[in-house]
Amino acid sequence: MTGLDPAEFTTLRLRESGDRMHAVLDRPEVRNAIDAAMIAELHTLCAALETTPKILILSGTEVPGRDGTTKGLFASGADIGQLKERRRDDALRGINSTLFDRLAQLPMPVIAALDGFALGGGAELAWAADFRLGSDTLKLGQPETGLGIIPAAGALWRLRELAGEAIAKEMLFAGRILDAEEALAHGLISSVHPSEELPAAAEALADRIARQDPLAVRITKQVFAMPRDAHPHVDNLAQAILFESEEKFARMQAFLDRKKKGTTS
Repeated sequence: MTGLDPAEFTTLRLRESGDRMHAVLDRPEVRNAIDAAMIAELHTLCAALETTPKILILSGTEVPGRDGTTKGLFASGADIGQLKERRRDDALRGINSTLFDRLAQLPMPVIAALDGFALGGGAELAWAADFRLGSDTLKLGQPETGLGIIPAAGALWRLRELAGEAIAKEMLFAGRILDAEEALAHGLISSVHPSEELPAAAEALADRIARQDPLAVRITKQVFAMPRDAHPHVDNLAQAILFESEEKFARMQAFLDRKKKGTTS
């Protein structure tokens, strides 16, 4: 266990199990806007997961809808009240970009379960995840230029890598907001689910990851992020480490035993 006390968090709700951590963005009164307190708590969470690697699921809490019902929402963006007061030195500190890079580099995979709106900084938080699952009510976009700023926490380069230059420019320059099916078609999410089924879909993906060898998953994530000119040399070094692991021998022997049993039965 990471040793984190959920009671000490005010902007996140944490649920921890043996192989995963589920962090729910929990500022419903401001539509889960990402503020300085949430950034600080996400840094605390990252520090714990760097020391005790676990799969991380990120999702948003339900917020009140205009029709009196509650609706799922990931994050409406950065807290505009705080953002309006930030100046040059704040931008140079990379307040959000530093955190999102840290999230992207966590040892184990990060799953973002995107329900409702994921806009601005909320979308950039999602781009930093390894997997993005969407609800059928998802609205995904980068409206920053309409507010007189740029999306400086990863969208200007991650979005092009994820979806290609054409759609990235539409979202970044023209403020286009994608719905779930458009996001799926452009590879920005990997699947679409009804809102009520989204949490279970994220848990099911975490289950599939958890069935793999954790060390092999960690090394695969690290090698995947390497620049092209690092391959195949880094692949060979990583494989050399895994070839000596006890887990590799145990899993391969179990595979051979199952195959033998299937042949003789």
